[in-house]
Amino acid sequence: MAHFNRHPFTPWILLAPQLIIVGVFFFWPALQAIEQAFYIEDAFGLSREFAGLANFLAVLGEAEYLETLWTTVYFSFAVAFGAMALALGLAVLADRVLRGASTYKTFLIWPYAVAPAVAGVLWLFLFDPTLGILPELLSAIGIDWNHNLNGNQAMLLVVLASIWKQMSYNFVFFLAGLQAIPKSLLEAAAMDRAGPWRRFWTITFPLLSPTSFFLLVMNVVYAFFETFGTIDATTSGGPGGSTRTLVYKVYEDGFVGQDLGSSAAQSVLLMVIVGVLTLIQFKYVEKKVQY
Repeated sequence: MAHFNRHPFTPWILLAPQLIIVGVFFFWPALQAIEQAFYIEDAFGLSREFAGLANFLAVLGEAEYLETLWTTVYFSFAVAFGAMALALGLAVLADRVLRGASTYKTFLIWPYAVAPAVAGVLWLFLFDPTLGILPELLSAIGIDWNHNLNGNQAMLLVVLASIWKQMSYNFVFFLAGLQAIPKSLLEAAAMDRAGPWRRFWTITFPLLSPTSFFLLVMNVVYAFFETFGTIDATTSGGPGGSTRTLVYKVYEDGFVGQDLGSSAAQSVLLMVIVGVLTLIQFKYVEKKVQY
């Protein structure tokens, strides 16, 4: 056993299963998508013709694609900031709970274990115009809810479902960050007659900036890629494409429309867009982070 531990290939043997999984299910499909983006293929994949940048130019020339891009940006930042703000507020409250704190925290973490599609179905039942409880309550105050016909209401539905799903992930990190802040700093500020609101914005929040920056990056990536199941289960991109995001358009064009070249080009552009957004966050937002 000691000889095995000292062998130079031991780390690679231990990493091999994970590397194989990442290679097969991430790098290989990504390379295939990049290759397909430069070809025009028939729906059955039996023949194809090299198209160069034609697929990219066709996608960027579509008014529908540009509209979907802005819808995705709006949706992503609404989900990211909404989930972070809600999680931070709940984490602050949970950090002050003394009795039954573990039960309270467990209930707040549970939604993260729910699959995106299941989260979408849950919120779909709540807001169903015929069977849902919330539309009945909204009608009592004069709001006619029907997300099947109203694009703004449909967008609000998918944003709320996505925030609820992601809130627990943010809650765990914010709570850990709050518990890592030395209580002596807050006690010293309280002795200097700083109120709870001032203590939060001058001490707590700046010390949480590394956690907040990390969560901002993760939430934007989540909103761009991992909300497909939620959107598909609630609105299917409708009505009239009002909730169609870039990742959902990749699915519609590739799996429904069988336009494999355009779908591959869109997936490559999506990876580039997310990469650029991440670089912008690291270049400009990270400067305000206090480590």
